[in-house]
Amino acid sequence: MNLELPGPTTRLRCGACGNLTRFDVTRTRRTTEFWHFDLAGEHVVEESELRAEDVESITCRWCGRRDAVELVDRNVVATGVQDRQSGG
Repeated sequence: MNLELPGPTTRLRCGACGNLTRFDVTRTRRTTEFWHFDLAGEHVVEESELRAEDVESITCRWCGRRDAVELVDRNVVATGVQDRQSGG
């Protein structure tokens, strides 16, 4: 499996059980943040910049498989769901 997160035109699907909605995603992110401290010492993160991201694993929450999770076109999945609901 290619460990990529879905984008605007893709989504995740488990090829083993058909799950489209529940996945455990483990990733490591490297960021640079601007922290603003008040006089009491409390901080607020005012800016955050993503420097790097590594997706370590994507696991289906329903069946627990990692090897069957795939990226699919959103339109193909939506069309398939409509066809099944209408009996076609």
